[in-house]
Amino acid sequence: MTAEINISKQEQNRALGLSTIAFTVCFAVWTIFSIIGIEIRQELNLNETQFGLLVGTPVLTGSLLRIALGIWTDQYGGRRIFTVVMLAAAVATWLLTYAQTYPQFLLAALAVGVAGGAFSVGVAYVSRWYPAGKQGTALGIFGAGNVGAAVTKFVAPFVLVAYGWHTVAQVWAAAIAVMAIIFWFTTQDDPVIRERKLKGEKPQSAWLELAPLKNIQVWRFGLYYFFVFGAFVALALWLPRYLIGVYGVSITSAGMIAAAYSIPASIFRAYGGVLSDRYGARRVLYWTFLVSIACTFVLSYPPTEYVVRGINGPITFQFEIGLITFTVIVFVLGFFMSLGKAAVYRHVPVYYPNNVGAVGGLVGMIGGLGGFILPIVFGILNDLTGLWTSCFALLFLIVTASLVWMHLAIRHMEQEAGDTKLSELPQLPEMLPIHKPHHVGAMGPALIEDWRPEEPVFWEEKGRAIARRNLWLSIPSLLLSFAIWMVWSVVVAKLPSVGFQYTTDQLFWLAAVPGLSGATLRIFYSFMVPIFGGRLWTTLATWSLIFPALGIGMAVQNPNTPYWIFLVLALLCGFGGGNFASSMSNISFFFPKREKGNALALNAGLGNLGVSVAQFLVPLVITAGVFGWLGGAPVMVTEGDKTFPMWLQNAGYIWVPFIVASAFASWIGMNDIASARASFSEQSVIFQRKHNWIMCWLYTGTFGSFIGYSAGFPLLAKIQFPEVNALAYAFLGPLVGAISRSATGWIADKWGGARVTFWVFIGMTGGVAGVLYFLSLGNFAGFFAMFIFLFLVSGIGNASTFQMIPAIMRKEMDRLMPDADDAARRRNAEKESAAIIGFSSAVAAYGAFFIPKGYGTSIALTGGPEAALWGFLIFYVTCIAITWWVYARRGGLLYDIERATSASIKATAQPA
Repeated sequence: MTAEINISKQEQNRALGLSTIAFTVCFAVWTIFSIIGIEIRQELNLNETQFGLLVGTPVLTGSLLRIALGIWTDQYGGRRIFTVVMLAAAVATWLLTYAQTYPQFLLAALAVGVAGGAFSVGVAYVSRWYPAGKQGTALGIFGAGNVGAAVTKFVAPFVLVAYGWHTVAQVWAAAIAVMAIIFWFTTQDDPVIRERKLKGEKPQSAWLELAPLKNIQVWRFGLYYFFVFGAFVALALWLPRYLIGVYGVSITSAGMIAAAYSIPASIFRAYGGVLSDRYGARRVLYWTFLVSIACTFVLSYPPTEYVVRGINGPITFQFEIGLITFTVIVFVLGFFMSLGKAAVYRHVPVYYPNNVGAVGGLVGMIGGLGGFILPIVFGILNDLTGLWTSCFALLFLIVTASLVWMHLAIRHMEQEAGDTKLSELPQLPEMLPIHKPHHVGAMGPALIEDWRPEEPVFWEEKGRAIARRNLWLSIPSLLLSFAIWMVWSVVVAKLPSVGFQYTTDQLFWLAAVPGLSGATLRIFYSFMVPIFGGRLWTTLATWSLIFPALGIGMAVQNPNTPYWIFLVLALLCGFGGGNFASSMSNISFFFPKREKGNALALNAGLGNLGVSVAQFLVPLVITAGVFGWLGGAPVMVTEGDKTFPMWLQNAGYIWVPFIVASAFASWIGMNDIASARASFSEQSVIFQRKHNWIMCWLYTGTFGSFIGYSAGFPLLAKIQFPEVNALAYAFLGPLVGAISRSATGWIADKWGGARVTFWVFIGMTGGVAGVLYFLSLGNFAGFFAMFIFLFLVSGIGNASTFQMIPAIMRKEMDRLMPDADDAARRRNAEKESAAIIGFSSAVAAYGAFFIPKGYGTSIALTGGPEAALWGFLIFYVTCIAITWWVYARRGGLLYDIERATSASIKATAQPA
């Protein structure tokens, strides 16, 4: 709040009061589909997933608009933007009544969602009227406008029953239009805008408004808000449907009970602001997360009947939450969510007083996206698991992750503050009486404080041996990670043989889910080594593989195992996929620049062999009782005219002893490097580089294809050629891809990464065309040969695309840093190249999800995989065009570099 404009208490109260009322009306409109959507669902005969998409779509628009609306509020003032938002929402809500088909309703829902963007407008507008010490309370009162959801729950059901959903939409549209007019004529510009007008200053540019978004704490706040607000919105939309489905209540009763959740989750937000001002936001967030964990855990427990074999016979009892108990628990959950919402936003105006709109908009957008994504996921979980309580199980996982991340961040901050003093203490308090200065560090972890790999003498005498030891301990861990990530592709292909009755689409879902979770985890794993240290994180990441390995072994032995358990196991297999990012990051710190490329190629290439090892080894071990009685009994399987035993559980158990050995070896033999530090803000600059996004697209075409074909080929071949034992040959494709990646880096060094990548995509286009041709002929030999060719060229492309990235960034630094010396440009290029390599590897890993899922969707909709293959072919054509136009053509970014002398290529485009 500016000091040059005198602000009266009356002006503050009027701005806060009218903003809160306006936000309440906006929120009531934003959540209108939670009530009218139920009748629309019946009219259109929608399934659970379609209903979840319908009620969540307005939240998508409102969320995505929050950053832009927040920036515009900072630039042009909340009074003007707030009014425009409400008028736009009024028009959209009125036009909703003319929709008739499902696509029209989705389009209308997108437009109605503009009302949700009012939150970031109000946060920026209200905070400017109050000093820092009172902003928590003021924003808490404003945020209580969430009670608009309860208004809709209370009033809309009665209007709907009496007059129909069309009248509900018309009344809500009129209400928000009237509120827009009132707000415009009864409020005034905030103090910052008034002062700017007095001085004749122009607002700062949108790019400057976005600058604080590179700070990692902003994104961490976003995760907290994803739960406290996003889950609130999701439940506000979902609870009426949940209550009707679980307890069979009427729509009016469901609306009132859902309001019992929405009201405390809204009006007590003001109290959360008071508590945050008085006791601190950290304490409020701790209580919010702890109580929410307890509530969601209880709510996630499905109705269950237990039978205990007692002395005098079976003892039977049930666990089931009744309607009254459910209402009380969600009331408590809503109350603490409201406190958490205020605690999160307590920080924004204090630390970002000049960027409240942008920062508040981003945090609000992430939270709002929770309100969009979660109802859809709730519907999908209902369809997949058949459990109503699955929605609360998901919320339990989200809030637990939020608490763990917050606590780790706090502990890291506290440890850094007391690092010098703490490092002098013994490992155990029993040793304190005899602890002397010469004992300091004697029992500490394997931490290397002096690491100078670029100095030849240090490297020859000490560094090379340490670096190579860490590399050769990292490789088996990464190989096991890839094996666990892709073992599911083999297991899924065998599930029907041992009695699991799943549809083809369900099987492809199981094959695709590890790719989804593994790719997502890569984004987070990229930042773990600087936080935990490479030794500890490699050990933890390796130990985590034991959960899916043991889980697979137990689950496949019982054909009655629920489908949702297999989905969970598939998600856990993603632990293996995520490990690539942290492994590459860790090894990159050990080697000098001149040997970094070879070390990373060995780590990645030999790690990729885990895919081939899994697809070769598993078909062998499931045919023998490797673990005897300890591994469980086999299942008799009939294929054609042959009947034989199968120990499918060995597909998981076989990895357990190797995981244990590798985890212990990592802990005992690896090291941490004290200087291995890279802040998120230093790396986040890549999100502003267009070449980061271009290389994500191209690397998805190479590595995304390699890992996606690895995941989807075994099941696709078994379905398309049931007469062929395709699993006996499936390992050859990943083997060829891994070897070609390790052995062909010199081709890109000699001829240039862009030129090689260009021809790689031409080859991949031809390979997919060949697959389509031989598939139409029903010729397995040609079909298999074309896939081997695709693996070969994708491996070459994996090496060539990574070779391009350092060359691109070195060339870009000449443009971005014209006044810097060559050494500074080189350092910056190396830093950004490493960040782009990590991020692009995470994005490309989603190929492990989209390719198998593409097969499944294509087969479900058309009866065959051809539609998916045509989609892949078109994608490769776009990669050809992008590679040629941006990099390889005369005038392209890399044209001159790739046609320079061999010495120039080695100096400017070393692979990373």
